[in-house]
Amino acid sequence: MVWRWGLGVLALLILLLCWTRAGVLITLGEAVRVDVQVGWLRFQVVPGKKRRPKEKKPPKEEKDASAGEKKRSLPKPSLADIQNAARILVSPLKRALGRTRRGIRVEPLRLSLILGGQEDPAAAAKLYGELNAGIWAGMPQLERLLNIPDPHIHMEVDFEEEKTRAEGTVGISIRIGTVLAVGFGIAVPTLRCFLRYMRTHRKKKLRSAPEKSGAGAA
Repeated sequence: MVWRWGLGVLALLILLLCWTRAGVLITLGEAVRVDVQVGWLRFQVVPGKKRRPKEKKPPKEEKDASAGEKKRSLPKPSLADIQNAARILVSPLKRALGRTRRGIRVEPLRLSLILGGQEDPAAAAKLYGELNAGIWAGMPQLERLLNIPDPHIHMEVDFEEEKTRAEGTVGISIRIGTVLAVGFGIAVPTLRCFLRYMRTHRKKKLRSAPEKSGAGAA
């Protein structure tokens, strides 16, 4: 009997956790501010609190490279790798978001982007056109997948301004259960994409190894 009560309490806690809403509020302006809220808890993460400077530790003795193997680091992806991953994951992500029935809420969405075009007016005008086209094509798709009650995005080019500046506020909130659902929906495609990327990188490394050894022998 006790174990049934335990399972019931555990199921209730899991249900409450899945229904708990977490969110982030990003404020753009002269400085960037990021606030995170989980349930009734809210705290600021950017800018962070100033920490006391740590005492400098004496430099450690350098280890001999032959004494042990160096830790392998992940290969840095190129722009083509990122674009390829985006093409592969966009369909699974759409399906996962579609199952949540717009469980992700974007409110507020108030953005103002002013492109500086003093240095290169032609490039600024081209970028303005590309961004506008992307917004007009992408926002209807986002509104089908996400809950965006009242979006407002303003964009213009200032040919007398040198720097580009952005102002506004963006808030994104989501239930933790929705996060888990989306994560499970794209976990397998993401893993396959990552393994494919690692295999491709390993093959490139093996092909370049004989060339380097041949160049060294010459």
